[in-house]
Amino acid sequence: MSPEPTLMHREVREIPSAVERLLSQGGEAIRTAATAARAADPRYFISVARGSSDHAASYLKYASELVLRRPMASVGPSVNSIYGVQLDARGAVGISVSQSGQSPDIVRLTEALRANGALTVAITNDAGSRLAGVADATLPIHAGPELSVAATKTFVTSLVAGLWFLAEMQQDADLVTAIHALPGQLDQATHCDWSAAAAAMDGRSLFTIGRGPSWAISNEAALKFKETCLIHAESYSSAEVLHGPVSIVDSDFPVIAFAARDKAEASLAETADALAAKGARVFAVTDKVSRATTLPHVRTGHWLCDPIPAIVSFYAMVETVALARGINPDKPRHLNKVTETV
Repeated sequence: MSPEPTLMHREVREIPSAVERLLSQGGEAIRTAATAARAADPRYFISVARGSSDHAASYLKYASELVLRRPMASVGPSVNSIYGVQLDARGAVGISVSQSGQSPDIVRLTEALRANGALTVAITNDAGSRLAGVADATLPIHAGPELSVAATKTFVTSLVAGLWFLAEMQQDADLVTAIHALPGQLDQATHCDWSAAAAAMDGRSLFTIGRGPSWAISNEAALKFKETCLIHAESYSSAEVLHGPVSIVDSDFPVIAFAARDKAEASLAETADALAAKGARVFAVTDKVSRATTLPHVRTGHWLCDPIPAIVSFYAMVETVALARGINPDKPRHLNKVTETV
């Protein structure tokens, strides 16, 4: 008999249906919040998050800056929870991302931002959570129960909910249309064969790289190598990796390069090829490379959506790497599903 699939395996395959559920059930909350945010006409955005949720916030930072032309800054929750500082948040929209919505420091900073002038929006999988209770608006991500410690479908649905919110703020019909086409494309992404990359992950340190919105995906990939495979991985912007970090690259050093069909793709491909020329085994989510190996990938109807299927294909691959190393990706050592920090 074949072994029972891991929870992570099942939940990665549930991502397309989870996104479909978000698209069918989340529209009213997202459009209402977007209308309020558009009326507020924010000068800037503040993000509040940790872990995978902070990587989702990094993706939304690029989306805000590239679509709305409004900067987004990540604020460490300790500014309020440890240091007791009340930030002047007048003219801001605060976006707090937390799958559980329970961590005290995330809740406290969100509450403080609201009290000091920000319009606050919570992106969470629990509409009854403490975070939802203190925010002006809540965007439920409708991911359903996620039992594996490794966040997968909650990460993807957080990306989609946040991007949809920003697209509705901008009233960008093309982006909204592309978002609604994602479920079928994400299903295709679960079937992309990244076994060549999986076979190259031999347990030593590795790099993940990206640029722009794809750098946020690179950050998430590096975290997943650490928590599910016990492999040390570092994420870098392709604009930075050829400075100091490249010194540790030697023969067959593993690299995964994430790219979208955007203005950063060509430079990302050049960096991937430069690393391959130095002996690294580079696998790239682009067909614009000549030395690196192109990974099968799915493109969407909008370049800003392209990084989303890439992380889905990655999740399917990294689960197999964990199993090959004899590790249960559902129960990473030292970790719990919900981490509450103060």
